[in-house]
Amino acid sequence: MTSDAPKSLNRLGQSLWLDNITRDLLDSGTLKRYIDELSVTGLTSNPTIFDHAISRSSRYDAEIGRQLDSGATGEGLFFKLAIQDLSRAADLFAPAHKRTGTVDGFVSLEVSPLLAYDTQATVAQAKKLHAQANKPNLFIKIPGTAEGLPAIEEAIFSGVPVNVTLLFSAEQYTAAADAYLKGLERRMAAGLSPDIRSVASLFISRWDVAVAQKVPAELRNTLGIAVSKQSYKAYRDVLESDRFQRLANAGARAQRLLFASTGTKDKSASDTLYISGLAAPNTVNTMPEETLLAFADHGTMGSVLPRDGGDADAVLLAYAKAGIDLTALAAQLQSDGAKGFVASWNELLAAINAKSKVLA
Repeated sequence: MTSDAPKSLNRLGQSLWLDNITRDLLDSGTLKRYIDELSVTGLTSNPTIFDHAISRSSRYDAEIGRQLDSGATGEGLFFKLAIQDLSRAADLFAPAHKRTGTVDGFVSLEVSPLLAYDTQATVAQAKKLHAQANKPNLFIKIPGTAEGLPAIEEAIFSGVPVNVTLLFSAEQYTAAADAYLKGLERRMAAGLSPDIRSVASLFISRWDVAVAQKVPAELRNTLGIAVSKQSYKAYRDVLESDRFQRLANAGARAQRLLFASTGTKDKSASDTLYISGLAAPNTVNTMPEETLLAFADHGTMGSVLPRDGGDADAVLLAYAKAGIDLTALAAQLQSDGAKGFVASWNELLAAINAKSKVLA
């Protein structure tokens, strides 16, 4: 049974993206089916997703062999595989990209997380990967860390569409939005079009995992949604600011707020908690495959996120009273997330090197 819940979110103006990519999803026609039947209009990837796709499947073996024969190895070989997959996905989403006036229909590829503290190298790789893929609906993912912010500004100025990743709070989102706007303002000053697209990815479920054992039962699984409401208010504030309106008058479009990490980790909570609870127009929700299927099967669209943040401040105050330092936790979550991507990246390259040795 499939509910109308995905279509309801789509009609509201929220994009449903799949947080997964594998060659099997493409070859089997499953991704095409999700587009046709479940209103999926985009896709995100990360090192962990590719690590699982390549290390747990033989579908990449023949191509790895071909790439080895042509001299590709390690990171370069990985990016060739990833761009092949994402280019195919980008073509499937091209109709959505065209239909929405190039607002929707994007896929995302992450720069090497090993470059996280090197702004110039990050920008250079972002430009190279975007040119290599040569798809207008490909975002390059750059983390919204302190070191990533100048790279985001520079990539946007250079005309590279960016998915800002690893954002955990309204403050971190606002910093990412500022970097985006600076890049657009520099383009305008240089006589270039400010129509360079971006999304700002706010990670949700990790908040609730981090505090699950530290707060009273009645507060469990409410922090991620509260942070989302506060960040949505900040997002609307940016869109209504004089600063953004000046850019919009020259052709800029919103850097859409994207809700990421929306798979429920607590087995006692609803498996569609972060989909039903985060309905909002002009935003994106990117979700794991099992969450998408659960929402399609039995999900319902909750009330739309309030423009003013609703009860966010009251809920966040309750967490502060329970002894949770939200600012410190946001910084910790971002740092842990960056380290996690490095670990996945190293595992991914190890898997490719192991397969390379066997196939060589």
